[in-house]
Amino acid sequence: MTDDMTEMRVLVADDELLARRRLLRLLAAMEGVTLAGECETGAAVLERLRAKDVDVVLLDIHMPGLSGLEALELLPEDGPIVVLCTAHPDHAVEAFELGAADYVMKPVEAGRLKKALGRARERLRARRGSPSPAAASHAPEHAPRPLDRLAVPTRHGIVLLDPRAVSHAVLDGELVSVVTDGATYLSDDSLADLQERLPRDLFERVHRRAILNLEHVDRLEPLETGGFVAHTRGGHAVEVSRQAARELRRRLKVRG
Repeated sequence: MTDDMTEMRVLVADDELLARRRLLRLLAAMEGVTLAGECETGAAVLERLRAKDVDVVLLDIHMPGLSGLEALELLPEDGPIVVLCTAHPDHAVEAFELGAADYVMKPVEAGRLKKALGRARERLRARRGSPSPAAASHAPEHAPRPLDRLAVPTRHGIVLLDPRAVSHAVLDGELVSVVTDGATYLSDDSLADLQERLPRDLFERVHRRAILNLEHVDRLEPLETGGFVAHTRGGHAVEVSRQAARELRRRLKVRG
């Protein structure tokens, strides 16, 4: 990934030539942006990202073969920030739950694209642990150390949890259930928001509807689909998708 003081490298992915040309024209007029290439399919996006030199992907949803959402679900945790650019408004909830930074409707306008790239840049700064310029300019010289607690907004107030005590979080209707060994809290935070604030060495996005703390897993039960059911020490069962199961096997150094 690039440094905050250099260009933000952006990949354009859309099967429609006119849509790609429009995005390329808009990007060319923006400061702090370098074109990292263009792709016509989701499979081509995954192949291009192997070079690990892309910061942001502007990704269409409806493409031949692998869809944009399917490609998004297959991206690694440390992969580029994704902004969905689409003519279809009905996939927004799923896109945000999969971790998209923004959801931009076609035809893409310059001001809306600039706003989306601004959100992507903030995520890049947060990922690298550096504050935004505005926050840095107002930070006191001796700022207090951030609390090592996960703040979970609920309908009964903000609950402060030890992140290691969280077993998993699951999208349940319009709310997210955050589960610990002793309690379950309903929050209107998205899974993507929670994932960004949880320790990356412990938590894995195992499904578009679930995040799992690997320290709490006692057993992985194989499924015929190629996925798992993860059984936690608290007696819960969490579904692991086929795509996430492949990554989990690599992480655990398990063959098959």
